[in-house]
Amino acid sequence: MTKPKRRTTKAKCRTTKPKRHRTALLLAASAAVLGGLVPPATATAAPATGTAALDWRPCAEGGGGGRGLDARQECATVEVPVDHADPGGARTTIAVSRIPAEKPSARRGVLLLAPGGPGGSGLDNPSGKGQRLPQEIRDRYDLIGIDPRGMGRSAPVDCGFDPADLGTSKQRPWPAADGSVTATMETARRMSAACARHGGDLIRHISTANNARDLDLVRAALGERKLSVWAVSYGTYATAVYAQLFPHRTDRVVLDSVDDPDPERVGRGWLAAHERGVEAAFPEFAAWASAPGTADRLAGTPAGVRALVLGLAARLDRAPIPWPGANPAELNGDVLRQSVLTALYDPDDFPRLAELIRAAREGRTPPAPPSPPAAVLRNSVTVGAGTLCNDIAWPRSAAVYAKGVAASRAAFPLTAGMPRNAMLCAAWPYRPQEAPVRITDDGPSNVLLVQNERDPATPLAGARRMREALGDRARMVVVDATGHDSYLDNGNACGDRTVSRFLATGERPAGDTYCG
Repeated sequence: MTKPKRRTTKAKCRTTKPKRHRTALLLAASAAVLGGLVPPATATAAPATGTAALDWRPCAEGGGGGRGLDARQECATVEVPVDHADPGGARTTIAVSRIPAEKPSARRGVLLLAPGGPGGSGLDNPSGKGQRLPQEIRDRYDLIGIDPRGMGRSAPVDCGFDPADLGTSKQRPWPAADGSVTATMETARRMSAACARHGGDLIRHISTANNARDLDLVRAALGERKLSVWAVSYGTYATAVYAQLFPHRTDRVVLDSVDDPDPERVGRGWLAAHERGVEAAFPEFAAWASAPGTADRLAGTPAGVRALVLGLAARLDRAPIPWPGANPAELNGDVLRQSVLTALYDPDDFPRLAELIRAAREGRTPPAPPSPPAAVLRNSVTVGAGTLCNDIAWPRSAAVYAKGVAASRAAFPLTAGMPRNAMLCAAWPYRPQEAPVRITDDGPSNVLLVQNERDPATPLAGARRMREALGDRARMVVVDATGHDSYLDNGNACGDRTVSRFLATGERPAGDTYCG
């Protein structure tokens, strides 16, 4: 199969001077949604540094240990309150890992490799993505991994979801083929009820703000005055919240593939952003899949590829193809749409998507894709749900989602209304315990954003809103590339050099930069 070409050489940087300003976020929190909630804690609540040394041990087998793990990686746990408003109450544990700096004489501190998600594990990041970092960065920092509260090795929570609710196309709320949200709302009620029965007390306290407070206790347990962070996707929002609550505990902060910090919508806005993100990234797939030299060519023009995908999805809505071993056990229109979205995260996956489209057009299916173990998947979906639903209250009315779905389907047919549909948060049994943290320009100027132009998951528009919220605390590098995860993955050489230089030396561009 022909792999898509990657633009990673001869990249040029163009710089513009930043505007110096103090920025409030674009939208104020709605009193109807947030009235009466506890305000978020401020930086004055930072715990003291210099707690007892951690008990570092070899990482356990499975989830932070096992084959492929760097022999230097070691693991420990940090106790944190279940409820940070009650620090003397019940406790839970946060699993952390590290690979020490490779040149102790050059050591600067620690670099947290913050995971995405929500519902992502980061415990193995020092052995994985951390080893892609340039040597001069690995020389200077202990590489730190973490499983956020409730995730992986951090006292995992599990709502006991039905297997049918864990399928690839079920983890995002695709409406019915006719746009109805009735089945989605029923699923939301069923899954939320499962969390009320099985989630335990911890699930009520899984939130981005609590993840940030946990992180500051981890920082203290590490014996560090400050943290440097390389955060990706959801991790960019969680890290921005940390930098807002504990601004003077941050050293060098990289936000890679950046979430919109809008405090009125939070995760609901991230979901909605997929409609524009897919439309921005899909032309790259369509151009590749219609190029004469592509072995997996699907049509003669990009417009032909788009028409093929839309028509095939509609056909699969009417007549799904049985798909033994997959979840769901059929290739239907939503599975195809979800496969398109997933493949746009990484252009290396374009050939796999083309193979699926070609098979479906011929009335067959490829081998079923692999899936994580059921317990791992349930844990990930549970933590993701807890975070999204506890961060902010979602509308309860089906009519709100039906209206949004109809508008989205008309304007963005590739995503068929999914980005504005109801997640299980529409029936969540708990109310948020505090308002979302508002990201502002109060704090040190030590943040670098790196963002692909054509990112299906965290589109450029949302990254620009984070940039505006941070004001002169930040600089931003926009990269002429397609896909999610820019730095050392789906970006280009210019963007990678800019980020590496900042982490190694602290040098940022004088202004916002374009890497073309």
